[in-house]
Amino acid sequence: MTRYRVGQAANLLGVSVDTLRRWASAGRIETTVSSDGRRYYDGADLAKLAVEIAGDATTGQPRAQSARNRFVGIVTRVVRDQVVAQVEIQAGPHRFVSLITSEAADELRLAPGVVVDAVVKATNVGVEIPSPF
Repeated sequence: MTRYRVGQAANLLGVSVDTLRRWASAGRIETTVSSDGRRYYDGADLAKLAVEIAGDATTGQPRAQSARNRFVGIVTRVVRDQVVAQVEIQAGPHRFVSLITSEAADELRLAPGVVVDAVVKATNVGVEIPSPF
């Protein structure tokens, strides 16, 4: 189980810490409290909420982009077969789907709730684990 502190979770969802705490108080997302009293959010729960709040991915103004783009996001789904893994990533309002080898997905330990970088070049999306998560 991947879990995140409140600041990390809020950053992944693109909301303030106060908003995330209000959502937890309202029952929109669960928190767990560790033995030292710290609150944590389950990565799989964050992945579900990220998809729910993503909204419309279109923007009002076009923007310039480089040939390489990097989007920090959270894995929402991984479908594996013997050779290929389909990895779905929610990065704010943007949804990415990457096809990588099952071996690479296993090595990266990809599962819903894991924080990744979606690295986009042309029509390819690579998946990387950022540090220090």
